[in-house]
Amino acid sequence: MTAQKNRPAIGALLFFGVAFALASIFTFAAVQGDYGLFRRVEVDAEKTVLKEELARLQTEVARMENLTQRLSDDYLDLDLLDQQARDVLGMIRADEIVIQ
Repeated sequence: MTAQKNRPAIGALLFFGVAFALASIFTFAAVQGDYGLFRRVEVDAEKTVLKEELARLQTEVARMENLTQRLSDDYLDLDLLDQQARDVLGMIRADEIVIQ
């Protein structure tokens, strides 16, 4: 009778080594990959910034539409027209004094 040594089979070690390597690769990809958790946090932060910018731009567009409508032929706001002439053309009234 021969004495058998109790050592793990090389096949089993190889199997668990490959399984551990694959699990490590997939875990790394799930956390830091192109579609991982860190990228998700970055995308959510960028989404928040872009939503704030969109709200700011929509407010600016609404303001500009209001000014455009107030200077249209259908509705003319004389105070706004006076302000625009002063700002763009640098005009003043004859009874005004300019201090610089």
